[in-house]
Amino acid sequence: MPLTSMKAALFDLDGVVFDTERQYTVFWSSEGHRYHPEMPDLAFRIKGMALNEILNKYFGDVDEEHKHIVERLDTFETQMKFVFVDGFCEYLQQLKSNGVKTAIVTSSTSKKMEQVFKQHPFLHTEIDCIITADDIMNSKPSPECYQTAARQLCVKPGECIVFEDSFNGMKSGRSAGMRVVGLTTSNPEEEIRHYADVIIKDFKELCQDI
Repeated sequence: MPLTSMKAALFDLDGVVFDTERQYTVFWSSEGHRYHPEMPDLAFRIKGMALNEILNKYFGDVDEEHKHIVERLDTFETQMKFVFVDGFCEYLQQLKSNGVKTAIVTSSTSKKMEQVFKQHPFLHTEIDCIITADDIMNSKPSPECYQTAARQLCVKPGECIVFEDSFNGMKSGRSAGMRVVGLTTSNPEEEIRHYADVIIKDFKELCQDI
């Protein structure tokens, strides 16, 4: 993707930086079967949502179980393998070489990011800004998270490109007034076509455009 007007690249985490969506599908399918067997597609409904929103919207009838769900999720995330989406590291290096600022903007918590940094400590220095669910009041599809990242990077919304895989994430980027690149790691191209300006499978093809 040409960098003529891009001053910042803002990346969602799961399904964009890391190929983790299948792992989360396993976890949330298990939780859905445990509490709501009548909702077999729960793991797909919650994509792009913050944890508190998931608990309140889909597990509000079992408030007393929230602590146990969070404990199981914490344990699950300590065992996860954070494998980069193909081409991401190369694309990140090329962005940095061209002076483009970078941010990770995720609905995950700071606690999860600690697990990410344990496996990939170089992200501490390579990424200019990290926005998590702990830094905002309203989760995606609210534009707040991407607006916050732009302010911290001192760039205008129109100078940012958002990389997302979930519907809520793409809506968030669009609402923030930013261009959106949709990855097909979680949803097929035909379903995200109306939410993204550009659609890619992974970052390998973008490396060729810089």
